[in-house]
Amino acid sequence: MDVSERPVGGSEGTGEPRPRRRTARLLTCAVALGVIAGTCAGYLVQSAREPGALPPLSQPALARSRGAAPEPLSAARDRQVRMDGDLRRMLLRKPAGARDSADATGEDGWLSLPAYAGSFTKPKVAFDLLVRAQFRRAATTGWRQGQRSTEIRLVQYRQEEDTSAAAASEEGQYWAEKKPGTRSWPVPGTGDGLSYVHDRPTTQYGVTVYEAEAQAWRGDVAMEIWIYDTKPIPATTVRDLAKRQMERL
Repeated sequence: MDVSERPVGGSEGTGEPRPRRRTARLLTCAVALGVIAGTCAGYLVQSAREPGALPPLSQPALARSRGAAPEPLSAARDRQVRMDGDLRRMLLRKPAGARDSADATGEDGWLSLPAYAGSFTKPKVAFDLLVRAQFRRAATTGWRQGQRSTEIRLVQYRQEEDTSAAAASEEGQYWAEKKPGTRSWPVPGTGDGLSYVHDRPTTQYGVTVYEAEAQAWRGDVAMEIWIYDTKPIPATTVRDLAKRQMERL
């Protein structure tokens, strides 16, 4: 089973803005009106007060710092330098004893824009949304341990005003929460990252499959983790995997 069952865009993959985005705009308008009202009230209060004395124009001289300027960050410590390098190096390594996954997509660890869009149920809609979000590149890895299949993706976007790795991760979280029988936990070390276990399995071709996933982001990179197994997946499995992956970013 692969991730091609994931909807994209709005309701049932139609490409409409998702409900969270509309709610965010309503909240933004409410906050803006509150700021305007508060500003007007503050102006009326200030206009009724007696003017206070101005501070003296002369200020004490500031002492100059001594010593050499700090050394620039090395490439190993500069996160942006590392993230602009080979993104595949940021992926977790395959566990000892695990074998390559036949379900893993991509070529030599890279996932092209058409290939990534093709993993959604509405590839054309997904392609247009990814172009608008300024998709840059995606690295992927996967492995199998017994009947359990794991896939990790790091999707990087260009750091422009309308770029949003956070929005991409929130989109995945939105659809993960829509699935019945879903439980979620925060991903340690992230602001809003979440891991999910879907307790209700799906059955295809006589095979029962359980699913777990995680969605998080850091800077311009969104992380996606997908785990499939023929038996229930412990919550700690996906949560710990997501934590270790985010520690590398």
